[in-house]
Amino acid sequence: MTDELLVKDLGEHGLLERLQRFCPVDVVGDDGAILAIADQKSLVVTTDVLVDRVHFSDRTTSPFDVGWRAVAANLSDLAAMGAKPIGITVGLSLPGSKPVSWVESVYQGMSACLKAYQTPLVGGDICRSTVVSLAITALGEVLPQRAICRHQARPGDAIVITGLHGLSRGGLELLLNFDQAHNLTRAEQERLIKAHQRPQPRLDVMPYLREIPESVAIAGMDSSDGLADAIQQICQRSGVGAIIERSGIQVFSGLTKLAGKETAWSWVLNGGEDFELVLCLPQFYAIKLVEMLGNYAAIIGTITANTAIQMADSPNLASPKLLTEFLNQDRGFQHF
Repeated sequence: MTDELLVKDLGEHGLLERLQRFCPVDVVGDDGAILAIADQKSLVVTTDVLVDRVHFSDRTTSPFDVGWRAVAANLSDLAAMGAKPIGITVGLSLPGSKPVSWVESVYQGMSACLKAYQTPLVGGDICRSTVVSLAITALGEVLPQRAICRHQARPGDAIVITGLHGLSRGGLELLLNFDQAHNLTRAEQERLIKAHQRPQPRLDVMPYLREIPESVAIAGMDSSDGLADAIQQICQRSGVGAIIERSGIQVFSGLTKLAGKETAWSWVLNGGEDFELVLCLPQFYAIKLVEMLGNYAAIIGTITANTAIQMADSPNLASPKLLTEFLNQDRGFQHF
């Protein structure tokens, strides 16, 4: 028997912390790295790997949707940095027995998502493997003073979400157990499934953020690993805490019909893959941003100097509970 430390003992975040020691400290820690380039702009680089039976499966995702989701995840990381996409590269690993039609359909899905956001596919690589995987690197550009980073949250900032949460997890549940769909309207079913199969990266938020003065620092990230996880990571990176108002977080009616109130609430906090943005900025600008966005954007809490992250059940913030109490049943997505 050996006492050697295993990857599963560290978990995803623990492993990332160890690997980050090999990178410059001022580059890593956000949804993408920021590199200075010409014309007073910064290059944003982000990479995601999607693996068969970890991120997608034939039961729930067509090859077209595999391609769409792979691109959407990377474009969402650029949106989370405030960056405009300028291109992606794709590393595809797969067995030789995979039908060419499957591969072409994946690329058709990628192309459809890229076209929706005027982004080109600029290269990549293919490799033989026993497991299908897609490794996508997305490139974007941002003015340094416009970059959104996780470490920029300040006490008093409002916490803004750009849309509803839990829908992707609800869509996955429907695809796996469609016999549970009888309580839902056709529109609710379609919305949940689309949220899972063809998520929309929130690049549409960028023009509204440009209405905010450059001098205003905005902290944020996307909610791909869950809303609660995003709040925790922003607070940890910024050395702050938060009070979240539960009453400010809307739960989609279809989730409650599908799974009941308790499970629906867990999916809202921890379901992941919603690809909304979680942003922290001064109250005045947060209110303006929410008004401009509409469509379920909301202020859900406030950043505090106290590093505890608490959830209040009522608007008067009476008897807040630590956010960790809401994470015990179903953590946001973790690889290990």
